[in-house]
Amino acid sequence: MLSAAPAVSLQVSALQMFEGDQFVLLPCKFHSLDQNNATVVWSRSDLSPSTVHKRGPEGDELTEQNQLYRSRTSMKTDALETGDLNLNLTHLQLTDTGTYTCSRDGLRLRDVKLQVKELFPMWAKILLGVLVFLVLVISGGVFYHFRHNFMTGYKVKVEEDSGVEFVLLPCRTTVHLPKDAKVEWTDSCSNKVHVYQNRCNKPEKQSRFYRNRTKVNEDLLDSGDLSLTLKHPTRADTDTYTCSVFSRRRHVLMKKQVELQVKDCQVEVEEGAESVLLPFKAPPELLRGAKVVWWRYEPGPVLKVRVYETGSEQPKELEQLYRTKTKMSEDLLRSGDLSLTLNRPADGGPGRYRCGVWRQGKLLMWTTVLLHVKGLLQC
Repeated sequence: MLSAAPAVSLQVSALQMFEGDQFVLLPCKFHSLDQNNATVVWSRSDLSPSTVHKRGPEGDELTEQNQLYRSRTSMKTDALETGDLNLNLTHLQLTDTGTYTCSRDGLRLRDVKLQVKELFPMWAKILLGVLVFLVLVISGGVFYHFRHNFMTGYKVKVEEDSGVEFVLLPCRTTVHLPKDAKVEWTDSCSNKVHVYQNRCNKPEKQSRFYRNRTKVNEDLLDSGDLSLTLKHPTRADTDTYTCSVFSRRRHVLMKKQVELQVKDCQVEVEEGAESVLLPFKAPPELLRGAKVVWWRYEPGPVLKVRVYETGSEQPKELEQLYRTKTKMSEDLLRSGDLSLTLNRPADGGPGRYRCGVWRQGKLLMWTTVLLHVKGLLQC
């Protein structure tokens, strides 16, 4: 004869959670002597299939589980032994709102009413979206207006031929700069190209390579024109230069980059010309104790064309062909004019010439000049 099922008073619980919460525990406890052989089902009558979670004597039975709850529900492994039939539901969604029923072998034990609310109601989301949009539009407008003052990677490319008197590296700002700001131009190797501090230039802080070759506006902090004039540019000056403005406490107020490309100087002369000038100028102070060498390195083997060292020319170092074909200025130490006069350029003269300024074995400055003779077949 079958024993009657124990009397159970149906319990109802109500829970409130928010969308996006990690988990919620739906409570249900029931103790019985034959609990181990029972089957427990959590269900929602408004769904089809209605099964949320099912556990039997052999463990979880999820073949009939509603698709909404796949991989989101669990019960303790010893639930049937302990009577702790709580259901753990993870990653809460708005669709989880409903009444959950806990049953044992068809006996309804408990109803749990779960309400999942929006963390932000729709009107709040719309308002937040509008505010974010306005902030982006306003900040984007401000950034665009001052983009040249705050873009660290902003670059201007300047191309110039070697041999020109000067080249201008542009840098301008519309932002008001403090009176005690420091303006510093540097090259890609962090050498100081020009320093302006305490409202005056600081040539003692310059790299020797740029000494007496640079200039900035006297009122650059007031006008916002921080452009740099670089005199006598050669191919050796091809580099990326950075203009930085610092506050008194060394905070970077703005930074811009200018990419300078100096192309080889090209000189063209008629085939019957008596002579041609290959131009090159350098700061006179760079020539003190220096050695100046002109040579032709294309086409054919590298040939020394002219050598000047310790105040006099060195004809013994020259190739025989060029001992009487070349000439340099007599006051080059004072003028800095290292231009080379080449006589009868058609006689073995066309090609690439290079002039370098050396001191103690270190190359300080150089330029390249491409000589083309009209009507003469180039090698």
